[in-house]
Amino acid sequence: MNRHVLGDIGIMLGRSLRHVFRSMDSIITVALMPIALMLLFVYVFGGAIRAGTENYVNYLLPGIQLIAIASGISYTAFRLFGDVQSGIFERFHAMPIARSAVLWGHVLTSLAANALSAALILLVALIIGFRSPAGVLAWLAVTGILALFTLALTWIAVIAGLSAKTADGASAFSYPLIFLPLISSAFVPTETMPTAVRVFAEHQPVTSIVDAVRALLGAQPVGTDIWVALAWCFGIALAAYFFAMRAYNRRTGS
Repeated sequence: MNRHVLGDIGIMLGRSLRHVFRSMDSIITVALMPIALMLLFVYVFGGAIRAGTENYVNYLLPGIQLIAIASGISYTAFRLFGDVQSGIFERFHAMPIARSAVLWGHVLTSLAANALSAALILLVALIIGFRSPAGVLAWLAVTGILALFTLALTWIAVIAGLSAKTADGASAFSYPLIFLPLISSAFVPTETMPTAVRVFAEHQPVTSIVDAVRALLGAQPVGTDIWVALAWCFGIALAAYFFAMRAYNRRTGS
């Protein structure tokens, strides 16, 4: 293994981050749609939704953050697809750098870009009334869960970026992931849903993640939700990483 793996990853990360910061519109675009959804549900639909809380933005915010993450990782797939199509991916592979550095550069860039989007959304939520009694440890736990969820979805994005035939195809995989929070406890309690929809909502990853984050931010008992959420995040991340490396090996002929 290359003894300078971390240095190689740092160089690839710096390259990807420069591309992101030269085009900040991608981060703003990622944040705008979830922010618009949050404003729509708080100020238009919030009065008609019975979520068991007086401050609906507190209930809503965790799901909005997951939608933003699912939207943001599409740019990771798009950037990776661009590297593959331009030929620079193969050039990097031919250079004396760690084989994993190129992929990890994109993955860590995804974590950084999505963190910025999450911060923008949190700022808007605070402006419109979000408040949290959570302590430092709870906020760190929330940050960790969202980072793990981002990491898991980013490795799915890597698969799409390496396998897609077109730029649209590289980005389109994220659409079902963006839709998934809509069929969860993100906007309304699952108890209000028809039986078939409720069963699906209660047994998909977003509900446990949203419930865990919501409980942490509300300084409420988390119960088993946090362990189920972590199991989903780690499970998806490991499976996606495995298939991403297979796609990488096929692409590079390794």
